[in-house]
Amino acid sequence: MTRPTDIGVVDLFLDIPAGGAGMGMEAVRRLSRDRGTEDFSHHPAQYLFKDAGRRMDRAWTAADVVAMMDAFGVRIAQIGVSAQNPEPALKVFEEFPGRFFGAVGVDPNAGMDGVRALEATVNLHPAIRAASAAPCLAYPQVPIDDKRFYPIYAKCIELDIPINMLVGVPGPRVPYKCQYPGLLDEVAWFFPELRVVMRHGGDPWTDLCVKLMLKWPNLYYSPSAWAPKHYPKSVIDFANKRGPNKFMYAGYFPGLSYERIFTEMDDLPLRDHVWPKFLRENAAAVFKLDDLLA
Repeated sequence: MTRPTDIGVVDLFLDIPAGGAGMGMEAVRRLSRDRGTEDFSHHPAQYLFKDAGRRMDRAWTAADVVAMMDAFGVRIAQIGVSAQNPEPALKVFEEFPGRFFGAVGVDPNAGMDGVRALEATVNLHPAIRAASAAPCLAYPQVPIDDKRFYPIYAKCIELDIPINMLVGVPGPRVPYKCQYPGLLDEVAWFFPELRVVMRHGGDPWTDLCVKLMLKWPNLYYSPSAWAPKHYPKSVIDFANKRGPNKFMYAGYFPGLSYERIFTEMDDLPLRDHVWPKFLRENAAAVFKLDDLLA
C-alpha cells in the first residue's frame, strides 16, 4: 500500500509556465459570459486553483521544470503541442530528450485542415505521441460524439496514437453538456481501436466512467486537475480490483503543485501491485513510451 519512490513516474499532464496568463484563457474568454471570468488573470478556473497564479507569474524554463521533476521522481511528462506554433515544444524535446513527450491539441471545427494539421504536427518529432481534445473549449463547442470529431478519431487510429479527452463538468464557467462521459459510449463502439484517456475526472459521473471502462477495452482514466485526496473512491476501488490497467497518473502543474500532489498521494489506498501500473506502466503501454523510458 506504500507508494514506491524509485519507479520513474510518468506524468500525463504538465505545462511549462511562460509567465502570466495561460492554460486556455483565450479560449475561455471567447466562450464565457460572466464578469468573474473576465477578471481571472491566469487560469480559466482560477476560483478552483487559487494558488496557481503565484506559480504562473513566474516564467519557468524547461530546466526549472526538469529539476522539479527530478526532485519528485518524475521521469517523463506529457506537454501540449500547438499545431499552430509547435516550436516551443520542439525546443523542449531537443533540449531534454527523454524527459517530455507531446500531445497535439486538435480543433474539430477545422474540418480536414485540422486533420492534416494533426498529422503534420505528429510527424514533426518522434516525441509527439498523442492528441488532446477539450470539447468545452472548442469554439463553438463540439460534443465528444459529434461528427466533427470523427475524422480526428480516424486519424488517431491511423497514426497509432491515443487521444486525451476532457470529460465531466469543466472548471471554467462554460457549458458542460459536450463533455458528458456517456458520449464516449458510441465513440468507443464505432472506433474500437481508438485509445481514449479520459482527463479531468469526469465528475459528477465517475461511476459512469468506471462502468464505461469496464465495458470498453481501450478506454482509460487519468485524474488530472484533481488533488489526490479528492480522487473518486469508485475509481480507486476499480483500480484495486477489476481495472488496475485503466488508471494512470496525471498531475496538473502549475494548477496544482508537485508538493501537494505527491504529499497527498502517499495516502492513496492503492494495492501494492497497482502502484507501478498507476505511476508508470499503464501510461507507458497506452502512449507507447518504452523507447523514451529506456
